[in-house]
Amino acid sequence: MNSERTDTPGSWDEQATLAALLDYTRATVHAKCAGLSDADALGAPLPGSPLMTVAGLVSHLRWVEYYWIRVVFLGGEDILPGTEDDPDAEMRIAPGVPLGRLLAEYEAQCAEFRVLVAGLDPDDRAKQPISGDRYPTLRWILLHLVEETARHNGHLDILRELADGVTGT
Repeated sequence: MNSERTDTPGSWDEQATLAALLDYTRATVHAKCAGLSDADALGAPLPGSPLMTVAGLVSHLRWVEYYWIRVVFLGGEDILPGTEDDPDAEMRIAPGVPLGRLLAEYEAQCAEFRVLVAGLDPDDRAKQPISGDRYPTLRWILLHLVEETARHNGHLDILRELADGVTGT
């Protein structure tokens, strides 16, 4: 992952702006995790949220991007780890995987998706509906990913501070 984070696009067109903001939130995930031990990444310090771990959030973000880009937008196969009985399975699979591997898998997938959507029109419609006959645009999906990743970066802020006192990354 490129350690330089910027939310300023190289040009001010919509596609460059959406890509820059999504890449910024993605890079922030890596910054929040930098130097964190695997043991601390597995800590669940919030008594009411036993699945809320750094490792679980990184795994979740990987699968969120997979779902919205690969499954909904591109119409690909749904191989998400969740089931009807265990919709949060991606948060549970993380304990057996080192944080570095989770981050590398997340980055590799983001790089692939960056290429897949580059040059597409933000008004292009998804191949799968999100409900009924509602087919979101690429614009909505990318904005949703910015929102989702930014929200979880807030969770990562809290978990990181509770784990080892690091703040402000």
